[in-house]
Amino acid sequence: MKNVDDLIESAGELTRHGLSRGEIADELNVSRDTASWLVERSGVTGPETGSGDDGPKPPVATDEDAAPGGPSDIHVDWSAFGRDSARLTHLGMAMADLLSKRGEAVDLTIGIEKAGAPLATTVARELDTDLGSYTPRKHQWDEGDIEDYGGSFSRNFAAIRSRDCYVVDDTITSGTTMRETIEAIRGEGGEPVACVVLVDKQGVDELDGVPVYSLINVVSVATDE
Repeated sequence: MKNVDDLIESAGELTRHGLSRGEIADELNVSRDTASWLVERSGVTGPETGSGDDGPKPPVATDEDAAPGGPSDIHVDWSAFGRDSARLTHLGMAMADLLSKRGEAVDLTIGIEKAGAPLATTVARELDTDLGSYTPRKHQWDEGDIEDYGGSFSRNFAAIRSRDCYVVDDTITSGTTMRETIEAIRGEGGEPVACVVLVDKQGVDELDGVPVYSLINVVSVATDE
């Protein structure tokens, strides 16, 4: 995707396919506010059902619902890595290298769905840990208070079982999803030792007392006028 128009078109297509706005935010590596703005600009009001008016449809947005200039955000497109297994493996190896000196007692790596899971697979293999998977609450979110929803650990992967963990995701946009995952791990009796991402849009060194490592830090130099 080369420009905002491409993002708007993609947001509309994902909406037609039934993805929530939280899932669209995850898919496009933007904030939930940005995802909502893109969907509203696309003019798509709900998923295609193939049967007339059946199926859920979010409220139709008007031009007053979104600022003409759009929200302040940065879109990250790392699909050149994601579509090639060799490149993805090398990327995961670099992320594992950032974590390699954190401690030998860590034997579980948690990948945050969706994009964090394949990266975590390589990290887990490189660091010889078990692999877990967490689906954040934003994947259910369309509007309203996100705190009304809950995330979950997949039972198809390793359980926390009071272990120390690494946490892997592709992008930190606001830090909300990473904080949620840290809290969920602690809720299961585990302890996050470190987090690692490809791109950090916030430039954070730690979240809730957990060190954060990134391959790329994005720093905005925009000023309010």
